[in-house]
Amino acid sequence: MTLDRAKFRRACDPSKTLIFGDPEDKKYYIDFAAVRGGEIIAELKENIIDLFDQPTCALFTGHIGCGKSTELRRLKAELEEAGFHVVYFESSEDLEMADVDIGDVLLAIARRISESLEHIQLIPQATGFKALLETTKKVLLTEVDIKGVVNWPGIKIGIDTNKQEVSLSAGIAELTVTAKNDPGLREKLNQFLGPQKNVLLASLNQELIEPAIAKLQSIGKQGLVVIIDNLDRIDNRQKSSSRSQQEYLFVDQSECLTSLHCHVVYTMPLALKFSLDYKTLEQRFGEPKILPMVPVQYRDGGHCEVGMELLRQMILARAFPELNPVERLNHITEVFESAESLDRLCQICGGHVRDLLRLLSEWIGKGRQLPLSSEVLENLIRASCNDTTMTVSQAEWELLRQVHQTRKPVPDAGYQTLIRRRLVFEYRDSEGSWFTVNPILVGASELQV
Repeated sequence: MTLDRAKFRRACDPSKTLIFGDPEDKKYYIDFAAVRGGEIIAELKENIIDLFDQPTCALFTGHIGCGKSTELRRLKAELEEAGFHVVYFESSEDLEMADVDIGDVLLAIARRISESLEHIQLIPQATGFKALLETTKKVLLTEVDIKGVVNWPGIKIGIDTNKQEVSLSAGIAELTVTAKNDPGLREKLNQFLGPQKNVLLASLNQELIEPAIAKLQSIGKQGLVVIIDNLDRIDNRQKSSSRSQQEYLFVDQSECLTSLHCHVVYTMPLALKFSLDYKTLEQRFGEPKILPMVPVQYRDGGHCEVGMELLRQMILARAFPELNPVERLNHITEVFESAESLDRLCQICGGHVRDLLRLLSEWIGKGRQLPLSSEVLENLIRASCNDTTMTVSQAEWELLRQVHQTRKPVPDAGYQTLIRRRLVFEYRDSEGSWFTVNPILVGASELQV
């Protein structure tokens, strides 16, 4: 069997999210539930199925790059198999992540729901919602020619061919795309919509979601589920003198986020788990579902063979997707200089899926030929360690040393930064959560002081 190096590298693209419903992508999928503390996606799915006739709202979080989007795509596919109409979208396509307001989020949800319904010919009337949009446009016309955005590159505009009217999703896109790209207009839009968020929410529920569910159920669907991905990426800058943007959206605006009359799943920044407002957030949403790292060691430092085996399979599946797991292990040396080189790659990434694929992709690029040389990997590891240590302050090294010694988070506001920058990883076992420093830093002299 001859391995196509270029095809293997494309399969290891760290920016690609696996589409669980795609038969080709599904060959690459590895289920890590056995080492991540439970069937998190199964719990989300069963909660929606059990309570199919009443709204539910859940938060889903984890380190950026740990595989949340892939798992949410799996949730979408399984809910569709169970008879639900699922609207999944990446909020970063609609929102400016450095400046997010509740009105932006509600408009993005409305646009994606209406667009999805239009796609299956369930055209929402939503006359009141459209009237609110027209009023908003009139207020903003002095700032920008909104109508000129109908043909904005990359925006799919739907037109009713009988009435020659812009569809609801297109009407919302006219506003949201322009606002995303114009900070001044975005500020004016939020100044106008902020005081009217309750009107916007009522229109969204009464004129879009509730009629949609009735129509969906009339054609045999169980209900409507909306999955909003990438909200975990919103910037943590100060929204006001006392509130970060993350706290503003998920705590201060929680009433709006939990009031949609359908099933909703939001991704949430992991750093909020260490906010002083976390208990408040928990009371309003319920306990967030956390997707931890894939463990390569236990909390006592011992080798975690189960986690390592799954990570090996994740990589080998991209090289040999047609082979079964046992057969793949017989071909390790066609890809790597030795089995130890493969294990070194898995260990140094600490079970962080995207970091592992990123380093592997770089290794394939630098190595230029198969099997991949361990010398090239060690050079890449040293370079990555050096680049990372240069960004760590003295105060952060002190926090990292404490985490390294205790396996526990530090009661310090700086810990949110360590989480966001992936300098500290969270794992989960039968005893609960435990933490450790990103393995790329373990060899740094600053950690040993």
